[in-house]
Amino acid sequence: MANDSLVTSRVIGDVLDPFYSSIDLMVLFSGMPIVSGMELRSPTVSERPRVEIGGDDYRVAYTLVMVDPDAPNPSNPTLREYLHWMVTDIPASTDDTYGREAMCYEAPNPATGIHRMVLVLFRQLGRETVYAPSRRHNFSTRGFARRYNLGAPVAAMYFNCQRQSGSGGRRFTGPYTGGRHAPAPLD
Repeated sequence: MANDSLVTSRVIGDVLDPFYSSIDLMVLFSGMPIVSGMELRSPTVSERPRVEIGGDDYRVAYTLVMVDPDAPNPSNPTLREYLHWMVTDIPASTDDTYGREAMCYEAPNPATGIHRMVLVLFRQLGRETVYAPSRRHNFSTRGFARRYNLGAPVAAMYFNCQRQSGSGGRRFTGPYTGGRHAPAPLD
């Protein structure tokens, strides 16, 4: 299945259904590779990232979307999901610059709280078969994938973003869904 950080952060559930990664995805801001779950401040992500995609068949095309499931506020995400970026027709084994920017990059700039920024990669059925929506707010990654017959994601990652003067880290409440198990109660 997808990496555990996507499950622990509730990206699996809030944005995506469980899936198996099958393509390498590397996201770089200012040349720095991002690890899923990393904490970044808004100035760090002000410029569009470079996204490198694995694979070995240039005839295969991919669509990349970047969404914020916590807009405008993680406590009340009424704009969930907010579409920050969309690139379609990216050939395998290249990067986003070889694709078609269907929705220009809008840098994350959270006013309140810590927001998860999710990048999702889908394999397309063919070139020029995927189009941008008319608006950015209330985008649905699942609905988008259904509309264009994209199937399950082939890769995804996320980072946490907050304003420059923000403090603290993201806290997750509820049952832990990772690999560790609580000890059995003693009777």
